[in-house]
Amino acid sequence: MPALRLFGRKWLAASDDLVFPGLFEIFVRTLWLILIVVVHVKYYEDTWECTRGGDYVRTYIIGMMALLSLVIVVLVALVNRSAKGSITDEEARKLVPPILLLKLFLIIPETVLNVFGTMWAFCKDLVVCPYEGHFSRTVIEALVVFNWALFGLAIFGLALVFDPLGSRRYHEVQETPSAGESLRHRKVTSLWQRRFRWAFCWVKSDEHGHEAFQQVAALLSALFRSTDLVPSDILAGCVLLRVKQKRETREMRRIQMLSDDEPKYSTDLNRIFAIAPRWMNLENARHFLRLSMAAYGWPFVMYRYCGTGLFRLMREVTCCSCFRPKRTLVTDDNCCLCHLAGVKYMSKIREDDILFASFRNHVFELPFCVIADHKTSNIVIAIRGSISLRDMFTDLTATSEKFEAEGLPPDTMAHKGMVCGANYVARRLKEVNILDKALEKYPEYGLVLTGHSLGAGVACLLALKIRHKYPDLKVYAFSTPAGLLSRDAARLTENFVFTVGVGDDFVMRLGVDSIENLRTGIIQTLHASRLPKYRILLNGFGYALFGVPSRDLETTWRDEMATAPGRSPLLNRSIPTVAASTEAALLSRDICVRRFSKTRLFTAGRILHIVSRKKTKAERKAGTGGPSYEMRWATAEDFMELKVMPRMLLDHLPENVYKTLDTVLREQRDDVSEII
Repeated sequence: MPALRLFGRKWLAASDDLVFPGLFEIFVRTLWLILIVVVHVKYYEDTWECTRGGDYVRTYIIGMMALLSLVIVVLVALVNRSAKGSITDEEARKLVPPILLLKLFLIIPETVLNVFGTMWAFCKDLVVCPYEGHFSRTVIEALVVFNWALFGLAIFGLALVFDPLGSRRYHEVQETPSAGESLRHRKVTSLWQRRFRWAFCWVKSDEHGHEAFQQVAALLSALFRSTDLVPSDILAGCVLLRVKQKRETREMRRIQMLSDDEPKYSTDLNRIFAIAPRWMNLENARHFLRLSMAAYGWPFVMYRYCGTGLFRLMREVTCCSCFRPKRTLVTDDNCCLCHLAGVKYMSKIREDDILFASFRNHVFELPFCVIADHKTSNIVIAIRGSISLRDMFTDLTATSEKFEAEGLPPDTMAHKGMVCGANYVARRLKEVNILDKALEKYPEYGLVLTGHSLGAGVACLLALKIRHKYPDLKVYAFSTPAGLLSRDAARLTENFVFTVGVGDDFVMRLGVDSIENLRTGIIQTLHASRLPKYRILLNGFGYALFGVPSRDLETTWRDEMATAPGRSPLLNRSIPTVAASTEAALLSRDICVRRFSKTRLFTAGRILHIVSRKKTKAERKAGTGGPSYEMRWATAEDFMELKVMPRMLLDHLPENVYKTLDTVLREQRDDVSEII
């Protein structure tokens, strides 16, 4: 970092990215040099007795030894220079481009020699010798094949780091800085759209596929606009952010221990839920989370039970249902109703109580089920979360769109992809009129909407759309995405939306704002770090296996910035002055103004945040247990920073959320039993 400039263009690699590839090639080249030296010792003298091709063979052996030695020397120099300096210290690696250029030009004589070796190894009449050892021929044949494979890998590597917009003309400012930046932004957006159309060719036929491609392409282009980051910089930045965030967490915990303030988190469920409505409880949350998981259908059963999932589903499938009458109104399932079988198995609900199920899955169109839940006396709409690539495009269509519903402020904004999903579910419910029919059949029942992840966000927006007709409805949302609703609208949902989040769940912190802040954090940490990139990546591998050692929390950062104030080497323009107000400061984050999102979106509902509890010294010493989790009522502002943590993905998975709720309730029952 910054991106490597070679042959008059920019590449998707930096001058400090060549350490590990170089070490790998040095190892392999050294091995082949040793083998070719052995061939020279054993076979060279015999080549003088060849009746044909002896000079040819000697030239190849000596030439290959000399070339391998030269390549190894160049690689050692390349690795040595590439390992110099910190990530932003480009001056320490100024010799990398000319050394790399020399290495690339050595491919020409290597190709010529490899052609000679190929002819010797595979053309029987070219060389005629009375003695040609089996070992020598095997080594030469293997070396030839390896060299061609290495040449192919080099071409593949160049294709991977090739930047289609790396030409100098896209980086030169032509008339004004804004005009040059706008040109590149349009080109990058167009490039991402072409990539999506090629990679996801089956999606583009969907009704909303083109719009989703366009929105996601614009988002990806805007996030790293005017930066000079390469993929390895982002990976190294995430490792550094993990260390930085752990250091900050440790300091905050130390401050809280020294202060006399009451701890934010508590293990006392009675105290936590004393200030909440009665319907907001963990028993109900666990129950409706099971129905949310059931909405995922058969893929979730196969994922949850990898070895036995098929046998579990076999008991619930309806063979040849296309030719048999169905008790449940099901659309877009297969002929054996496998999705419905998954719903029945996970929910433990009879098929007669599944009143309607739609499994249509396209961009902005999510599967959902309508269930008569006799256990809680509710009609339940369970909306599926993200499980397919189409769902991912719905998630990533994250621009803010005006959202209108009765009782909302007139300027309410919401996540566009989820707004489209809520509109689709509302339209399908109206077409089949299933809610009115269900509530007419069960007049004493209430209405509950539930979902996990994407399904949770759509459930919250759907509830806002239909609440004027069903004012007593409730929403149980799990791992709801952060960038869902504007703040005033999110506050209104606290009366009827119960949101549950666990630990370091990254989706609960995932929004356009938090992604832009993550980009800014990566830039800042890369600039502050004093370690070379290869050390950071090695440390990151160790952190993943053994955790972050305490000494690394203090030794990873520079004491002060090395560059001039107001300028970052990762950006193509100056850093604007930090705004005075808290909101403006959160939006700009010291580096640059917002590129894609001008409206901040928040998580909906009243948020219960559950985290793992650290045992006290007394508990560890005595070997006693104590509660495994503690919790608190959080605010939407608590989830505006995207944290890089080991469990950021695991804490989002629905089965882990369910396990957490089940553990909390089981431990509560055990505590009550001990008291009795």
